[in-house]
Amino acid sequence: MSLYDHENVPTFADLPLRAELKSVVEELGYTQPSPIQAEAITPLVEGRDLLGQAATGTGKTAAFALPMLERLSDLRPGRERGAAPFGLILAPTRELALQVSEAVTRYGSHLRTRVLTVYGGAPVGPQLKGLHQGVDVVVATPGRAIDLMNRGALKLHDLEMVVLDEADEMLDMGFVEDIETLLDATPDSRQVVLFSATMPRRIETLAQKYLREPVTVRIAREEQVAGEAPQVRQTAYLVPRSHTTAALGRVLEAERPTAAIVFCRTRLDVDAVTETLTGRGLRAEALHGGMDQEHRTRVVERLRSGRTELLVATDVAARGLDIDLLTHVVNHDVPQSSEAYVHRIGRVGRAGREGVAITLAPPSKVYALRNVERLTGQPIVMAPVPTAADLRAARLERTRDALRTALTDDAPSDDTPADDDGVRAMIAGLAEDFDPVDVAAAAVRLMAQAAGSPDDGEDIPVVTAPRAGGRDPRGPREPRGRGGAAGTREPKAGTTRLFVNAGRASGVRPQDIVGALANESNLTGRDIGAIQIHERHALVEIPEHTADDVLRSLKGTTTLKGRRANIRRDRGFATAR
Repeated sequence: MSLYDHENVPTFADLPLRAELKSVVEELGYTQPSPIQAEAITPLVEGRDLLGQAATGTGKTAAFALPMLERLSDLRPGRERGAAPFGLILAPTRELALQVSEAVTRYGSHLRTRVLTVYGGAPVGPQLKGLHQGVDVVVATPGRAIDLMNRGALKLHDLEMVVLDEADEMLDMGFVEDIETLLDATPDSRQVVLFSATMPRRIETLAQKYLREPVTVRIAREEQVAGEAPQVRQTAYLVPRSHTTAALGRVLEAERPTAAIVFCRTRLDVDAVTETLTGRGLRAEALHGGMDQEHRTRVVERLRSGRTELLVATDVAARGLDIDLLTHVVNHDVPQSSEAYVHRIGRVGRAGREGVAITLAPPSKVYALRNVERLTGQPIVMAPVPTAADLRAARLERTRDALRTALTDDAPSDDTPADDDGVRAMIAGLAEDFDPVDVAAAAVRLMAQAAGSPDDGEDIPVVTAPRAGGRDPRGPREPRGRGGAAGTREPKAGTTRLFVNAGRASGVRPQDIVGALANESNLTGRDIGAIQIHERHALVEIPEHTADDVLRSLKGTTTLKGRRANIRRDRGFATAR
């Protein structure tokens, strides 16, 4: 039976939590649990496994952290200072791991809970030391957890509770085998908690394998008041993959949203897109997990107040944001799943207002948009990217409107000085030597130059969608290369190739490489292109603009199959242009 209903709303005082935890919650200003907290806390305190789904910003972290701390406190008198961890929380990225760790530490402050965060791309020494000294809760990314377990530092034999946070994101990043390896190393008696924003079949399969008679909690979005159903105009712009960011700048300049979130796959994409958009004179700011909470709050507040038009963010960084006046949701890339797409666009079109969803899509991803249409029953209009001529016309239209407004507002009246700033006298003087229309045209051009209007130059190539009913628009599977090495070929345009000094002879599989790269760097599984596994080495494609940062992150930290791996640029081919 649901604990949460609007007729009998519980308070934290009604939940089975000790006084120290209730005190912290009260200090943080919370009196009533959110629906996911009200549904999940009691069964988790009782030791039940749980499969939970809730929309972004619903308080999932407290829903599993508070019960974990409650159960830990029950066992604390019998726990030694150097004991193995009581709880393990797995998160998809280092940013989310740090956020979760901060929250668990805050909730457990009155209990002196020892929390350690471990993640790739950071020195392993302090993490080894922390584990050796003994901790109560470990918050980890899957790849680094595997590494520390293989070193004998992360001991899972006495683990009482495992939480998979943002499980859909972890599976999208290729961590499924790491997760299974970790779960297989834990006692059969441990409690497993799985939280996910979406619930694709892969999540359900994982839950069926590792959860025992779980309590299932699905928190639906609040129903809309009659007549206030979401109204979202959905448009996809077909564009070659290598022109995506340039096309995005043109689309947003033409669209001119009041307040929008632009979703990108990686932090590197966030930075590159933000730079491109600000270069076009758009007010854009980046939002990613590397920011502290104070900076994050300021950025979001600037969007709410209208001082910023565009927030450029990853899914993980944007989770938890709820901006009522949002007008646009923009996908720099087609989301990994139809559910993720629906999850994003649910942020706009609320309370009867019209919202806009924009997606940049290469032809090979049109099939994914068709899947979204089937899921939602709503059409996604395919449109061409605005041409350079379209943008020039739009800029002239805005200039004309601004001039009309200025001429109307500045029309002389009986009490207006004849020429208090000398502008009219200057124009009158020029008109003695030049046609007034030529004077006005020259002034508009100078104004455009001063404003830094971009020179779009050539048009972006026009592409068309594959015909329905034809061959699989995803094309042959070999270009992704996740299955073998049918032959070495040049990397695709906009990518570079990395050389890995381990291959089939070492038992290396494509998913091992995906997990290593995604864990130790800012890449996600979706960023990684073709992988070719040879006998003694492997080749993997990544976006060229990420290569230097990736190699810096991987230096001296990467392990494959428990052995240190050397990864460098492949010398066989130059960067594809």
